[in-house]
Amino acid sequence: MSDSHASNGMLAVVTGASSGIGEAFARQLAARGYNLLLVARREDRLRAVAAAIAAEHGVPRGVRVETVAADLASDEGRDRVASRIRAASDLALLVNNAGFGTVGIFYETDLEQQDQMHRLHVLTTLALTHAALENLTAQAGRPGPCGIINVSSVASFGQSPSNVSYCATKAWMTSFTEGLAIELVTKQSPVRLQALCPGFTYSEFHDRMGVDRNPIPKQLWMTADFVVAESLRGFDRGQVVVVPGWRYKIIVAFIKAMPGPLMRRIAAVGARRYRKPIEAKP
Repeated sequence: MSDSHASNGMLAVVTGASSGIGEAFARQLAARGYNLLLVARREDRLRAVAAAIAAEHGVPRGVRVETVAADLASDEGRDRVASRIRAASDLALLVNNAGFGTVGIFYETDLEQQDQMHRLHVLTTLALTHAALENLTAQAGRPGPCGIINVSSVASFGQSPSNVSYCATKAWMTSFTEGLAIELVTKQSPVRLQALCPGFTYSEFHDRMGVDRNPIPKQLWMTADFVVAESLRGFDRGQVVVVPGWRYKIIVAFIKAMPGPLMRRIAAVGARRYRKPIEAKP
């Protein structure tokens, strides 16, 4: 969304907004004049991000920033945010960004963590998207483009040992978004859907997993600002699936072209090379 696509003070809701890609979305949307509803678990970090955005854009641009501290993996937090989205008369954009990853063989990992991941990536995306679509499709005449961006991953196009639930839930997210986009076309709706599928991105995401960045080539790392700029550019064009970076576009094309058995073998070899140092960490 460039400045030529003015938001006219409409509302953008961003989940997982306290750092990384979510924070970058918040900053770039504020720069385009959106009012913000920022959602995350860490209230102190969320307030710090909101204060910085308000200081930069609040007075000269009139941007309003509201925060909601909520655990979206819980029924209470999910329902509370969904109700807020459903009732927002000025809603224009929802960014479902909240998420996390784990490293470890599925049956050896904590089942509670796996459950939380499925709740956050699948059930929360399901509930908030439903609330946003009820709202957006019922209100005609909004200024500028409106819609939903679901932050998925390049991991949604394949499988990776030690990352099974993450790949599976992100695959669901990409497929879900593409299916909704088709539905909206059949309804001749102007509401836009996007699955954003980034690769390795500098953020706290991998730090929280305990991932060592060193085995991963530096050329594969992107900044959160670049990822978000590519997402918003694609959203302006009505692009349903956005894979930022030419390297990752090639990787995704390669994954799609490979026969399943061969791709699974490649994934297993890659996992043995890159995951072993990670899993060996205390």
